[in-house]
Amino acid sequence: MARSVDLGDALDHFVTTLVAAGRYASEDQVLREGVRLIQEREARLARLDEAITKGITAADGADCRPSSEVFDRLEAKYRGLAQARG
Repeated sequence: MARSVDLGDALDHFVTTLVAAGRYASEDQVLREGVRLIQEREARLARLDEAITKGITAADGADCRPSSEVFDRLEAKYRGLAQARG
């Protein structure tokens, strides 16, 4: 599908510079790469959103312990290790 885009002077100059430097064969290639990178970023953000939702769901349910319990257990563990070392 053909598209016509106005990148503005700064982005247009940047794209032209990339092609002139030989980093890309064409302006279309630069734009495709840019869209691909955005697509990857959006996929990472979607995975992050899923992980956050999963964490919130776990925190709202019985799948977690109070932080004080976790910290007390860790403190006891590392205090015991320190005492064992002398």
